[in-house]
Amino acid sequence: MYKQQCIPPLSVRLFAGGVFSLCLLLLAGCSGVDKASNSLVSALSPYKMEVVQGNFVSKEQAALIQPGMSRNQVRTILGTPLLVDIFHPERWDYVFSINRQGVDPLERRFTVHFSGDTVASVEASGELLSEEEFVRHLDAVVEDDDEVEIPVLQATPEQLEEASKAAQAYRDRMQQMQGEAPDSAARPAGYYPPLDSNY
Repeated sequence: MYKQQCIPPLSVRLFAGGVFSLCLLLLAGCSGVDKASNSLVSALSPYKMEVVQGNFVSKEQAALIQPGMSRNQVRTILGTPLLVDIFHPERWDYVFSINRQGVDPLERRFTVHFSGDTVASVEASGELLSEEEFVRHLDAVVEDDDEVEIPVLQATPEQLEEASKAAQAYRDRMQQMQGEAPDSAARPAGYYPPLDSNY
């Protein structure tokens, strides 16, 4: 018996031809990978989480550390060191690193050497960033530097005066409350005032 050949419909043949042509174009494009294709690949790459580790020590903070300061004074200015080696107790290491997608990684190390309980010397690996430079590094994804506005990190005299008045008003209210309350209802020694000034 004679068997009739089955020819696929026109739409299936056009689709198969289109897929074949696309594969040929992709293979031809692989030999000429350039900056545009790299940026396309990086745009399609999965999100990498921002990793921040350690203590950031700014140029301004490092300038405050002077020979002869105590360990407590150093801890007050720089915070708790990331590394305190039990084999080298005369040395505190403040290490900071940040890895963000699309920005060059940043890593700095600031080391404080002690002689007994006082600072003997300090050293830094690489040039430390100022607070303003650090903020600019965090905003490095922004193309135009004019768009980056660094907030003022210092209170104005008016703000300080207003805060002082609010603190004095709070102290006055606390003294008045303690004067009205019996001694048994006095606040415990570890009592801290609320952060909201409406209380």
